[in-house]
Amino acid sequence: MPDPTVVALGSVDPALVRGPLQGQAAFVPHPGPDDLAAAVGAIVRADAVVDRDALDRMPNCRVLARTGVGVDLVDVTEATARGIAVVITPDSGSQAVAEGVLGMALHLVKRFGPLNRLVREGQWARRAEVPVGDLCGSLIGIIGYGRIGRRVGVLAEAFGMRVLAHDPFATPPDAVNCPDLTELVAHSDIITLHLPLSDATRHLVDRRFLTAVKPGAVLVNCGRGGLVDLDAVQNALVAGRLSGVGLDVYDPEPPAHHPLFDHPDVLLTPHLMGMSIRAEAATYTDAAQGVADVLAGRRPAALANPEWMPASCAKERTR
Repeated sequence: MPDPTVVALGSVDPALVRGPLQGQAAFVPHPGPDDLAAAVGAIVRADAVVDRDALDRMPNCRVLARTGVGVDLVDVTEATARGIAVVITPDSGSQAVAEGVLGMALHLVKRFGPLNRLVREGQWARRAEVPVGDLCGSLIGIIGYGRIGRRVGVLAEAFGMRVLAHDPFATPPDAVNCPDLTELVAHSDIITLHLPLSDATRHLVDRRFLTAVKPGAVLVNCGRGGLVDLDAVQNALVAGRLSGVGLDVYDPEPPAHHPLFDHPDVLLTPHLMGMSIRAEAATYTDAAQGVADVLAGRRPAALANPEWMPASCAKERTR
């Protein structure tokens, strides 16, 4: 009897997932209609849409494993109703994203962009015109203190930074907790965003938010693109309210060109901070392990639908 089929939804390197699936399932990186119809599981990339229609094409699916944590494009409610586990991989990219945040902060605070241009363009004599800041002794405001936010805090403290954290969903430790978001914004030299996107958090960073920021603050968003109103950010940057902006995420992706992108104090990356070489390998391996766990009747390490349980457990609960 052939092994069950697990398919890729999006681009997935087979070498990174076959290990955990060995002996459990055959992996199909470029599935056709028949492969989808037979699939018991799928490795889902960030740009793959898994809606009701997609699920209809996979009637035998038991598990979707997202390479990352965002499930904005996955109909988790419908998947749960069909008994499908939605695996996420929150630990694999946390360190990489946190390093990306500090990397962007360093680039913007140390003014690497304009200083690089001075040397390239033979403007050495103008170097005193570019104020170079410090991370040590500055305050970083972390909005969203989950796995990534906490890791950012650890790295920031290693640079000698003071840390404040605000999280409307889970209270940070007393040593860093700042329940008043406006207070955090008003005191932070660097603001970094790590909240999930929802109706309540969409355009959290808007004109009103930016009116409260400490003049000259740096804003970094490696969380969700929809957390930020780009028009408001551009106005704050032009007015000098912000001194620099780092963006790794956009809404939608890829983004349409925005005038903010042309500003010399804006640093842009294409949603890759969580996909370093090591993190990318880990997230695929973790996703594949989640699929293997479900197929073996085990509960995966992390789920977007934590109410899901293995069929064996569900049967026990109904007895």
